[in-house]
Amino acid sequence: MEAVNASVLDFRNMESGMADGNATELGDFKSRVDEIFSKVDKLEQRVNEVEQFYLTSSKKQPSNSKSSSVVKDKDKEKSVPSIKKQQQEAARREAAASKRMQELMRQMGTIIRQITRDKWAWPFMQPVDVEGLGLHDYYEVIDRPMDFSTIKNQMEAKDGTGYKNVQDICADVRLVFSNAMKYNDENSDVHVMAKTLLAKFEEKWHQLLPKVTEEEKKREKDEAEAQSNMQLAQEAAHAKMTRDLSNELYELDVHLEELRELLVQKCRKISTEDKRKLGAALTRLSPEDLSKALEIVAQNNPSFQATADEVDLDMDAQSESTLWRLKFFVKDALEVQGKSSSIDGDNDINSDKAAANTATNSKRRKEISNAITKTAKKRSKKNLSS
Repeated sequence: MEAVNASVLDFRNMESGMADGNATELGDFKSRVDEIFSKVDKLEQRVNEVEQFYLTSSKKQPSNSKSSSVVKDKDKEKSVPSIKKQQQEAARREAAASKRMQELMRQMGTIIRQITRDKWAWPFMQPVDVEGLGLHDYYEVIDRPMDFSTIKNQMEAKDGTGYKNVQDICADVRLVFSNAMKYNDENSDVHVMAKTLLAKFEEKWHQLLPKVTEEEKKREKDEAEAQSNMQLAQEAAHAKMTRDLSNELYELDVHLEELRELLVQKCRKISTEDKRKLGAALTRLSPEDLSKALEIVAQNNPSFQATADEVDLDMDAQSESTLWRLKFFVKDALEVQGKSSSIDGDNDINSDKAAANTATNSKRRKEISNAITKTAKKRSKKNLSS
């Protein structure tokens, strides 16, 4: 994306080099560049989305996990259902699990009715009448009161506040009896009644427990499988998006190259004097900017070794496109460099480091200057001999 952005910015800079001509033609060119800018912005958003997805995925699971193979294997990817289908499947499983849980709750309701019909169940059917019975310390002893009418209401609730599973119902039934045993003396009738009914409930609960355990394991397995399948579907979708992005970026790059060639044809030619000034300006760049300038040359000259110890740069051998890109890059770099130098002069700090950088700059500039001069002399001698 950085390379595409840089190419589009090149066009914006090179517009100023276009020869005077048809204003309509120039306006059309600017419109096409603006259109490319818009496409680049949209592509960048999608690239960021894909990048964020894979960053998040890599934190959630090991790199050698099952789902990571989706991106690498197109055949497997084709067999992975879409995200929408995975969502539909997850909804279907959830509906089936909810139906099974309702059946378990129905069976739990049967157990509770059997307990509440016992002759000793009457003290636990309604909330404790704390004021009526004068139990002033009740809330100091009991943190969470519970009774069977409250359990019944919560089991029948339709507003989403009811019980979600039978384990919660079991916990509240136990709480009814444990509260009574905790507040009342061990030898009291209420304590004995609560203890007896709790034992009966536990006996019936243990008969239902295997089914509850089986359902919990199945639900846990289904949730893990659904999560894994959704991850597979998301990776497949993002893998396709990555390929689409790659194709679109390639097409955009081709379009940019066509526009660049068109623009070069419309620009005035770089004169010999301009080339000489450009060569001289290159020697004034910082090592970092000089490396970037040489990379610009290397982009259209595969054989050019931008990182070699000794660089032979023939300005006359460069294309008009390369020369214009160099011209505007050098101009911008020297402007920034000039501002930076002014700030450094005002602050007057790190003089030893600055001196070392200056020595490095001078050496590299001299190498480039010698190479340009050497090439110019060779060309001059060749012209004289002919």
